[in-house]
Amino acid sequence: MSEWRVRDEAALAAHQAFGNLDAVFALEGRRITSDILSEVILVQVGGLRYYIKRYSAAGKGLRRFIGRPRIKAEWQNLRQFERWGIPTAPIIAFGLERHHGAFVRGALITQELRGTEDLAQLANKGDPRLRDRAWVARMSEQLAAATRTLHAHHFTHNDLKWRNLLVDEQASLYLIDCPTGTFWWGPLLRHRIVKDLACLDKVAKYRLSRTQRLRFYLSYCERERLGAADKARIRLVLQYFEGRE
Repeated sequence: MSEWRVRDEAALAAHQAFGNLDAVFALEGRRITSDILSEVILVQVGGLRYYIKRYSAAGKGLRRFIGRPRIKAEWQNLRQFERWGIPTAPIIAFGLERHHGAFVRGALITQELRGTEDLAQLANKGDPRLRDRAWVARMSEQLAAATRTLHAHHFTHNDLKWRNLLVDEQASLYLIDCPTGTFWWGPLLRHRIVKDLACLDKVAKYRLSRTQRLRFYLSYCERERLGAADKARIRLVLQYFEGRE
């Protein structure tokens, strides 16, 4: 069984190039990343560039049969971002193939967000924008709003790191790469929220001031000052990666 969809809004050239999984897996391009399960390549079609994430395995043993494949989780999560109004890379095509119920392969294609860099790259090269208070404030407000929206829907990203946050030349922020995000409730949701916030602060504590980090949290909570529950959560956030860095 094979399910594959090219979205209606995709360019004609994309419909022609990405018409089915056979065509997608035959494409060659610049390899961006690869591991034992998947690879990401960059291709150019009709004057536009696309990132193609291809999975050739779901894992060992029962992982081939049980649970949601990572590639399916990723396209479903990015589509949730779209529905919730969270900016992300435009989804062009997605799908997977199974044989007798076992995962065989799958792919997700997103259109390149031109002129973007991830925040981790900016931090590593000491980009001057990170010393611009107004620019940081704008990024912080966008990120706080996106993170608040995720958590308000009982959803956590689970890998909310600076490398998965893209910013363009117009200072607009985008969330990408979310194959392990999912919905949680009760104590598990509270724990996962702490993890998301800790992942964001892992780099922020070295690159931003305490005031900037506090403003992000207050914006995320939509409050003017911290309450007792906020202080308790912040302590958990600060302790989350202790001994693991």
